[in-house]
Amino acid sequence: MQSNAPTIQQVLGEAVFHILGQKTILTGCGRTDAGVHARQFYVHADLQYISPEDTRDVVYRLNRYLPEDIVIYELLAVDARAHARFDAISRTYEYVIIREKNPFLPGLAYCLFDPLDIGAMNLGADILLEYEDFTSFSKVHTQVKTNICAIRKAAWKESGDMLVFTITADRFLRNMVRAVVGTLINIGRRKTTLDELRRIIEAKDRSKAGFSAPARGLYLTFVEYPSGIFEENQVKRNSFQ
Repeated sequence: MQSNAPTIQQVLGEAVFHILGQKTILTGCGRTDAGVHARQFYVHADLQYISPEDTRDVVYRLNRYLPEDIVIYELLAVDARAHARFDAISRTYEYVIIREKNPFLPGLAYCLFDPLDIGAMNLGADILLEYEDFTSFSKVHTQVKTNICAIRKAAWKESGDMLVFTITADRFLRNMVRAVVGTLINIGRRKTTLDELRRIIEAKDRSKAGFSAPARGLYLTFVEYPSGIFEENQVKRNSFQ
């Protein structure tokens, strides 16, 4: 919730109250910077029991009420102890760069015309997997206990005039993906070497890393949870996807 601008949490909460007549606290699986997108996102809420037969109708009514840039795909019953944020095993982000001007993607991708060494950028992505402390890619003065992250995958892939960076980890720091992307872009521009990337990570200093890539190119694409969390027999809390 923000005092100076509407948020998805606010709008979704208003929709739940309008359709179900219930005021509830909505807890999301994470927090993203303004301008970042999500292809998949989970929210949990404590609601009065909704039968499996009625969930499709509730989803339909909520989507009719919500603005066109927010859609609910499913309403799922989960264990009463389930937590959208803290139970997530991993998250996957994609960063989308387009190499030519595209009038159909305003605000949805980063347009970058510079020639890039994709091979070097992928070598830099491989180096990320060797480390676990990513202080150099985090906003300073954040309220986290540790800057340790386990990156499982990091790779660039070309598709036509589009360049997509995919990264999966157990957790991410604030601004981390955008800072990583900006640093890898500098490697692709040959402004930063692979050895310098290692020194940047080991410095544990945000000022040493590259720029933060614009928010408009970043997408949360997948959130992984432990098996059994969505079992129907554990109905006491509802989760929106």
